[in-house]
Amino acid sequence: MTTFSLASAAAVLAVVAVAARLRGRFYAIYSGVLLGLMSLIGSAMYGRFEELGLLREYLHAITFVNFLMLVVPSMRPLPYRLLVSIPAAFYLAATLLAFPWALLGAFGLEVPLPWLPYAAAAIGVAESLWTRETEVDVMLDGEHVEGLKRKPVGATQKAARPLRIVQITDPHLGPFMSVARLRRICERAVAREPDLIVLTGDLLTMESRRTPETLDQALMPLAAARGKVFACMGNHDHEAPELVRSVLAKHGITLLVDQAQLVDTPAGHVQVLGIDHHFRDRHARLKAVCAAHPKPEGVLRIVLLHDPGAFRRLDEGHGDLVLSGHTHGGQVGLLTLGLPWTFLSMVSSMPDHGLWARGRDRLYVHRGTGHYGFPLRVFVPAEQSLLQVHRPETEAGGRTPGGQVSAS
Repeated sequence: MTTFSLASAAAVLAVVAVAARLRGRFYAIYSGVLLGLMSLIGSAMYGRFEELGLLREYLHAITFVNFLMLVVPSMRPLPYRLLVSIPAAFYLAATLLAFPWALLGAFGLEVPLPWLPYAAAAIGVAESLWTRETEVDVMLDGEHVEGLKRKPVGATQKAARPLRIVQITDPHLGPFMSVARLRRICERAVAREPDLIVLTGDLLTMESRRTPETLDQALMPLAAARGKVFACMGNHDHEAPELVRSVLAKHGITLLVDQAQLVDTPAGHVQVLGIDHHFRDRHARLKAVCAAHPKPEGVLRIVLLHDPGAFRRLDEGHGDLVLSGHTHGGQVGLLTLGLPWTFLSMVSSMPDHGLWARGRDRLYVHRGTGHYGFPLRVFVPAEQSLLQVHRPETEAGGRTPGGQVSAS
């Protein structure tokens, strides 16, 4: 165990040194923190899994290899992802989840079920690689809600013809979201024949932003729905904004950066307002965008807003339905077990997933199709939903002949 700990410490220092020289200070600190925690917890749990032998050593070693290879990030081929990227993500996530067990052991207490975090991470691998198609009914009932509260999905009063939306958010092209997988997601989105397809940001990761052809190939199927596909920018999209803009334009996807368009759909007029991602002065920026693009009378407004944390900064009455992503559904939680709790809901007040209400405005936080940051989804499955948006017939907007689209 002493040899294991010393070797781990040397490996952490080596990765940090190479990262600092070739990649930069931020990645060096990020690598050092995660690999340092992994090494400490792994050392504490080392004696619990003697029977795993070389497999344990392999998983530990390739996690360092994976971080070292990311010094020069690029999309990796399938064999590399199967042998390095995915096993490394599994081991890192499982080891970080094992922190409470390691803490108990450090105090000399009995460690129950030491395999549990590793079993949870194994389930997380499946949840990170597979997405089930679902349909979600969202009711815009006009009820005024005080404060910001979670609301159950479902429609108590279904419209004769609901607005049908497929939202794709946070694919994060990278180890768990290959070009082929995102391409299939886009193909299925078009095949469901929705009224609108919306992309609410974070298309790329540091692995994919160096190779423009990957995003181009992945989004190619959306060209078949030209004229009804809209997008807004996420925080990671700002790392390669020109790449994102050029690919979206090539496939006829309308990127709305603090802009709005009026769209005629089979369910009536819809105004789509896309708001750029900002970390600061959110209320002032949102207020200025809404003032520049007022909501037409009697028309349903769909707001594309990558970060649901900004929903609180949107003045009431300006977003009939706001569509967000960014949180990956909370990413670690108990949704698979039928409970709404996530780690994000425990440490912050940010809406993490599902339908939320404030005043008469509604917010739908999509769990995303991919993930980034924490290595895996754990009991928070990815989402590939068709949203059916219902509202009282008396509020539904009219429709102009010919399906015209016009700027507002």
